[in-house]
Amino acid sequence: MVHFVGAGPGAPDLITVRGSRLLEKADVVIYAGSLVNPELLELCSGGTEFHDSKELDLPEIIELMAEADAAGKDVVRLHSGEPSLYGAVREQMDELDKKGISYDSCPGVTAAFGAAAQLNMEYTLPGVSQSLIITRMKGRTSVPEYESIESLAAHQCSMAIYLSAGMLPELARKLIIGGRSGDTPVAIIYKATWPDEKRVHTTISRMAEEAAKEGIDRTAVVLVGDAVIGSGYSYSKLYDPTFETEFRKPEV
Repeated sequence: MVHFVGAGPGAPDLITVRGSRLLEKADVVIYAGSLVNPELLELCSGGTEFHDSKELDLPEIIELMAEADAAGKDVVRLHSGEPSLYGAVREQMDELDKKGISYDSCPGVTAAFGAAAQLNMEYTLPGVSQSLIITRMKGRTSVPEYESIESLAAHQCSMAIYLSAGMLPELARKLIIGGRSGDTPVAIIYKATWPDEKRVHTTISRMAEEAAKEGIDRTAVVLVGDAVIGSGYSYSKLYDPTFETEFRKPEV
């Protein structure tokens, strides 16, 4: 059996309880060494076999899984963050399907939520934004034309932009073409929840310059929108004393 497990954004105590238990009983762990906190491997038993996937290609990873499964071993494929977001897990699952190998998935905390927690921010502030777009810039992996930064920016809602810290001048240009003001608040969080985390609070027009000052050009999530500064919003009706819910009658 292969278990795809989300390691979370970085801090070892942000893995889920289920993920932690799967690591504790794993016979084999294939982990993304360039992104996963190595402290998580300490959850494993003394006899666990470890493989760092950063230098492995897809056939090599699948072969490791197949060999372990044939030997009746439990495998954890440990991905950073939440594997369903930019985790390239579907292709691994398709290959396992071809070999008749069973697998399941354990979710993890993605960087956008780790970053929001570090900033004590809420993406969905009433009167500011009620939607969050998670996206990325086009790089070596293409992006559908209808999901361009320009077209998504036009929605004027909160955005968490992954895998784009090395293209900030172009990202800023595309956000502005899409209708965002150059003064729109931005937070750039490098290695959210890690000990060496860096935070840059800036605007779209200044984000490339400010990130360069901190040496940030990778492993960062870019948060865009007025929700970043947490002002100018309306209070939720949920706690309004005049608002009726299933459990609370309004005050007269």
